[in-house]
Amino acid sequence: QVQLVESGGGAVQAGGSLRLSCAASGYDTGPYCMAWFRQAPGKEREGVVTIDTDGSTSYADSVKGRFTISQDKAKNSLYLEMDRLQPEDTGMYYCAADSQIRWPLPSYKFWGQGTQVTVSS
Repeated sequence: QVQLVESGGGAVQAGGSLRLSCAASGYDTGPYCMAWFRQAPGKEREGVVTIDTDGSTSYADSVKGRFTISQDKAKNSLYLEMDRLQPEDTGMYYCAADSQIRWPLPSYKFWGQGTQVTVSS
């Protein structure tokens, strides 16, 4: 089965940047639609951005112009470049994959364990 492992999270000051990575393995079918979700304490999980198999993307309004998703298919990796981070961006960030797009609902079949992003003011 598909396994996803996120990395790159950390604590940064407001206005700073982070680049999250998602390493995928165990694909038995594909290609997969990929997405990044996040969840703040006490809140529901929300979609950040998705990328379809043709490279098309959909961003949450709250991150447009600040976050950028990209893929390196040769390395089976997904990335999320986050710029001009704000305290409201704080949360656990999850990589997700499925055989078809599920955006924006958190109903993807495969999930990583998440990587924590903390933004201080």
